Amino acid sequence: MARPLDGLVRELLGVSWGRARDLVSRGKISVDGVVVTDHRRLVADGASVAFDVAARRSRDGLADSAIVHVDGHVVIVDKPSGINTIPFDPGGMGASLARKSSKGEPPALSELVARWLARHDKAAGRGSHGPVTVGVVHRIDKETSGLVVFTRSWLAKKELTAAFRAHTVHRRYLALVRGSARSATHSTHLVPDRGDGLRGSVEKRGGRARAVGSEKTQLAVTHVEVLERFDDASLVACTLETGRTHQIRVHLSEAGNPLLGERVYARGFPKEATPARRLMLHAAELGFVHPATGEEVRWEREPPADFADILARLRAEPKA
Repeated sequence: MARPLDGLVRELLGVSWGRARDLVSRGKISVDGVVVTDHRRLVADGASVAFDVAARRSRDGLADSAIVHVDGHVVIVDKPSGINTIPFDPGGMGASLARKSSKGEPPALSELVARWLARHDKAAGRGSHGPVTVGVVHRIDKETSGLVVFTRSWLAKKELTAAFRAHTVHRRYLALVRGSARSATHSTHLVPDRGDGLRGSVEKRGGRARAVGSEKTQLAVTHVEVLERFDDASLVACTLETGRTHQIRVHLSEAGNPLLGERVYARGFPKEATPARRLMLHAAELGFVHPATGEEVRWEREPPADFADILARLRAEPKA
């Protein structure tokens, strides 16, 4: 059940209502890695609420530490778990880029980044004549954390859109999965409905293992490397050769190793031995040819605290 943020802060820190609201308004409180300054914000069960006494007031809701790199063409952001990359987009990627989040809907990462850029441009004396916008060339799931690139110029938008379509962008994810995973390359054709209403591979569904009639398929290739094994889980790295919706989640589930925290593609699997409050998936590496310089650029970010905590717990468990 969701609760107001000021009440949670009051309870967690043992302070008065006024002090709790003051801490929130001054940007000292973050929810799932995003600074929140509205004490009335409802916080869902399982969300991570953090207090940083040294944090400076943030008017845009995005901590400076989330900005990994910024130049005149691209912005690299370490996305916290729990926020959408773009506002809810029922019509497909890009359909809602012209609008902002609706009333009562938390701002999407694209909006937070635009606000951050506007604030920093103003501080540097580079105020724009209109609202700052960013271009979207890819996205990651709401619960997934890690590296995302937004574009700031038409050149970057054009070049990176082409790079993602050509599958030349380097993307490596870290994931905690159930069971003893195996290193392998998964190459299948995804369909929107594998027969039970979920995305899946035609090769893995019952019945005909190929497209039927006008059914459209998308080739999806994921390279999985096992990094560590534990009693009931594994740490794996997933390098994408393609970038289809839910590709990693589908491939890992079909291999018998759904992500910890998986609630969609875990039908038929027993209850996980190591509970996770969100998908244990982190976009750890991102690299591409810079659209302006032509140089190979790459960034890396370690998983956030919730991922690291579960990994530490798994490493501390005695071996069977």
